[in-house]
Amino acid sequence: MSFGRFALKRSLQGIGVVWGVVTVVFALRFVTPGSPINAVAPLDATQETRQAIAAELGLNQPLYVQYGQYVFELLQGDMGRSYIRGQEVTTLVFERLPATIELALAASVVAIVLAIPLGVISATRRNEPVDYGATLVSLGGISTPNFWLGIMLILIFAVEFNIFNTSGRGVDVGDVAMSVINAEPFVGTLLTWLAYITLPAIALGTYFMALITRLTRSGMLDELSKGYVQAARAKGLPRTLIRYKHALRNTLIPVITVLGLQLGTLIGGAVITEAVFSWPGLGTLVIESINQRDWPALQGSLIVIGTSFVLVNILVDVVYAYLDPEVVTD
Repeated sequence: MSFGRFALKRSLQGIGVVWGVVTVVFALRFVTPGSPINAVAPLDATQETRQAIAAELGLNQPLYVQYGQYVFELLQGDMGRSYIRGQEVTTLVFERLPATIELALAASVVAIVLAIPLGVISATRRNEPVDYGATLVSLGGISTPNFWLGIMLILIFAVEFNIFNTSGRGVDVGDVAMSVINAEPFVGTLLTWLAYITLPAIALGTYFMALITRLTRSGMLDELSKGYVQAARAKGLPRTLIRYKHALRNTLIPVITVLGLQLGTLIGGAVITEAVFSWPGLGTLVIESINQRDWPALQGSLIVIGTSFVLVNILVDVVYAYLDPEVVTD
């Protein structure tokens, strides 16, 4: 199978998965107790008023007609209108999406910066105290719920020591970049951004960090035991060169794959972290929509989260196939 056919196959599979996500999200409205009409109609609304609201929302039509119309509107980029906020769902969702992506990328940076050096040190000093400490840290990171960790970080670093902010976004990374372009105080804008994003990024990225640490350690141990490393040592090459240019380079191939897959997971899994830190992203929008029974906003958010996860997975598969053509088989 050629690379082009492989990319096309994965894209078609991704379209099928997205269609499944849309179908499941659409069906959730009808299997969940309660009716969207209750969120719109006054408490003393008459039956005629409720029927008029149902007709306006299209809820009086057969299920297959509603589904077909919903899919047709989605293909045109129309996710409906939030009857709670009085705003187009497409606009509402894509206003929140940059904050979620920013938080996911920040959590990835935190995880990568800590995990890869920790994994390398743990592998090169196997069965030493440093190795035991790295193993303990990774085990704790995998075992610790991110919502509990977020609350602890707020209590310690925001409430007790008043170093970081407890909630909100403050400024975004675009504001930091624009401060350089517009010759505004860069340091102050950067510190404001860090004050808001540091704690949620750590809370969200801890599990990711632990996973990459364990993967890097096991990959490095496998590479360091191979013949080319022994030959490089016999030639007298510096240990640092062997570890970081040869062994780590080969170890990073599966690590990159996991990085891409976990980025999609971070985008979809930031719901609880955003709720803890009141981060104005898609996760917070999902929680708010559930509480308010705002089905159009909830459906739009879930579809965008699911589609983002699928797109990231497809991109990772295509990049991996490009880097390692052996995965493209007949």
